[in-house]
Amino acid sequence: MKALAVNPKQENSAHVVEIDAPSLDLIPNGRGVLVKTLQVGVDATDAEINEGLYGQAPEGDSFLVLGHEVFGIVEEVGPAVTHVKPGDYCTCTVRRPGPTMYDTIGRNDITSHDEYYERGINLRHGFMTEKFVDDAEFVVKVPVGLKHLGVLSEPVSVCAKAIEQGYLAQTRLQVWNPQLAFVTGAGQIGLLTAMMLRLRGLEVYVLARTPNPGLKEEICEGYGAHYISTKEEEPADLVQRVGAPDLIIEATGSSYVAFNSMQYLNRNGALVWTSVTGGKNTITDFPSDQVNLEWVLGNKLLVGSVNGNRDHFKKGIADLAMAEVMFPGVTQRILTTPIDGFENPTEIIDKLTNDKSAIKVYVNISRTDPET
Repeated sequence: MKALAVNPKQENSAHVVEIDAPSLDLIPNGRGVLVKTLQVGVDATDAEINEGLYGQAPEGDSFLVLGHEVFGIVEEVGPAVTHVKPGDYCTCTVRRPGPTMYDTIGRNDITSHDEYYERGINLRHGFMTEKFVDDAEFVVKVPVGLKHLGVLSEPVSVCAKAIEQGYLAQTRLQVWNPQLAFVTGAGQIGLLTAMMLRLRGLEVYVLARTPNPGLKEEICEGYGAHYISTKEEEPADLVQRVGAPDLIIEATGSSYVAFNSMQYLNRNGALVWTSVTGGKNTITDFPSDQVNLEWVLGNKLLVGSVNGNRDHFKKGIADLAMAEVMFPGVTQRILTTPIDGFENPTEIIDKLTNDKSAIKVYVNISRTDPET
């Protein structure tokens, strides 16, 4: 069976490999779920792994199968599986348990172990293959009415966790009722985050470099949010115009933007970082004394948030469904760039890194059409 893999830490090594076909008996206690892969989304993480910036192969293998954003259809289940059945659409979580207390209670998304295990990212093979098998614990059902958005299940889980973590952390204030939010970055995470914050009633400004007009602006407006090109209006000027945000969700993939966002947060506000930056960039012009002063005196909070657990997947999928009611047809416009098959890795990486019109690049693995 074919799969798309890389040789970790080796630049531009994406290639097609042959792997063993999966079977239910790979999962103990009758908890196996065999899934036919329909679509796999790719994002900056895949590009950075292909650049050799991070990622490790599973023990005993020299390659790592890519793909952590999966949408598929259940083909077979073990006798202990009850929440999905053959014919159901599904997605899967990314993190896998380590040895810590958090892992044993299903919170492997916040493991305290030095090593982390993520399918398609680190020490566990991903989903960019024809079929895969997984433990039922990590399989999340996707409603048939959302099959056209199923490949966004993993990205929207990241947004769900980031927002949840911000709100949970702010219980430190006893009373917190955010009204204004900035989202930095207008990729899939930024746009989906804007959608979810709008569902919660916040006024939302999405900040990105691309000048207006364009599809990203249209999607933002479709959600009732505002798109701001930072080439046309600096964040500091936006703050002067609309006020300082109570909540900032950072989703650019730029450490410079992540740190720079600290300058604009309102008193008692929360800044949530979702970017994973694998480079070696440093900041030399950051006003650290002023930021330190304002953050301490203003009781401001910084939270890091990474991959969600199955509850975040369920919350994200629920918000996808609600958005289809509140903002019909808008979310599907994020799915800009389909690629049929993974036999040409160069095409996938090129679309992902060089196509400036692409918001969401995804690979159609199976001939089964999720639209039918």
